[in-house]
Amino acid sequence: MYILYYKPTCPYCIKVLNFAKDAGIEFALKDINDEEIRAELVERGGKAMVPYLVDEKSGTEMYESDDIIAYLSTQA
Repeated sequence: MYILYYKPTCPYCIKVLNFAKDAGIEFALKDINDEEIRAELVERGGKAMVPYLVDEKSGTEMYESDDIIAYLSTQA
């Protein structure tokens, strides 16, 4: 399962979400506008920067929209 920490107004998050929609990839979405989710992200990744992908299956976690898209492209 993929988890994506995101902010609905973030253009980089929208870029990842649009790629995922076109590729048929689904995420459990975590909106960091919620303070508890933001704190969870900082604890997990070290900073409140989005998008942030968690691939629970492989244990991979990463920031940066282009890196996330490149990673998801290899997971088909």
